[in-house]
Amino acid sequence: MRIAQVAPLYESVPPLLYGGTERVVSYLTEELVRQGHDVTLFASGDSVTQARLVACSESSLRLDDQVNDPLAHHFVLLEEVFARADDFDVIHFHIDYLHFPFSQRQNTAHLTTLHGRLDLPDLNLLHKKFSEIPVVSISNAQRLPWAWANWQGTVYHGLPLDLYQPRTEPGEYLVFLGRIAPEKRFDRAVEIAQRADMPLKCAAKLDDANRQYFEETIKPLDKHLVESIGEVGDADKQELLTHASALLFPIDWPEPFGLVLIEAMACGTPVIAYRCGSVPELVDDGVTGFVVDDLDAATKAVFKIKTLDRALCRHRFEERFSATRMAEEYVAIYQRLLNN
Repeated sequence: MRIAQVAPLYESVPPLLYGGTERVVSYLTEELVRQGHDVTLFASGDSVTQARLVACSESSLRLDDQVNDPLAHHFVLLEEVFARADDFDVIHFHIDYLHFPFSQRQNTAHLTTLHGRLDLPDLNLLHKKFSEIPVVSISNAQRLPWAWANWQGTVYHGLPLDLYQPRTEPGEYLVFLGRIAPEKRFDRAVEIAQRADMPLKCAAKLDDANRQYFEETIKPLDKHLVESIGEVGDADKQELLTHASALLFPIDWPEPFGLVLIEAMACGTPVIAYRCGSVPELVDDGVTGFVVDDLDAATKAVFKIKTLDRALCRHRFEERFSATRMAEEYVAIYQRLLNN
């Protein structure tokens, strides 16, 4: 099958540091190539892939201080994609809704994975206008605001099985890995660690958009148990997660997926996650971690975490969240779109 994968340009594919969507696009692209498909990746020029790469910007945009208008670069991306549309059996978009008016006016089969939250009023208006666009959710919880959309399925993210090696011995610290943002509730992670009297390692990205939140809410916290590491890549992530007792995921928003949850499971590391968004779908409560509702429950979970079998945590990851399973489910959807 001739498949185009269309990635955002904010990060390379795969990202060097933070970048969930681009990371998933990389895992999917490489697995499709491994399965024998003819794959073209539209992405930033510093991307690395076994597929055919069409560079739509010289490099990824987020860390380029010369970029003032990322949208301009994405319209170049759209032109590159639709100029070649007839070369593909299916075009798979990962760029939110930017392509909707163009896709609605061309004949190549196409699919859009929605990677973000969908419970925003402006998005509701837009997607009702483009209700015929075939879309995929990354959790069942994500699609709840749009029961009327043209859903082709839910496909959970997956990782290559050899990306992380598990460790069966529990560590002696907690870890927070993600973004410093109001909805991620790093402040909760700090309080959980203090209540449990356990060290907390924080590997987090801080965007300019969240700098005021950091200065006003996070900076004043008592962080005597906290070690800040900054953004990390896959190699450092392996070391950080495998040697942790648990990953803290104390979110306060309808998280569509939460890639770090399955990264932790791949390392054999259980998670302590708040009952929001996709969490109850992804975490097998009492097996791969604990799903909690408040600080008291989260603190109690820290003391119970060593009762979980880290080898079983890894086994559940292999059963549910492999890149092979993800690619096979997408190919089945591609084929259905072509048949229709």
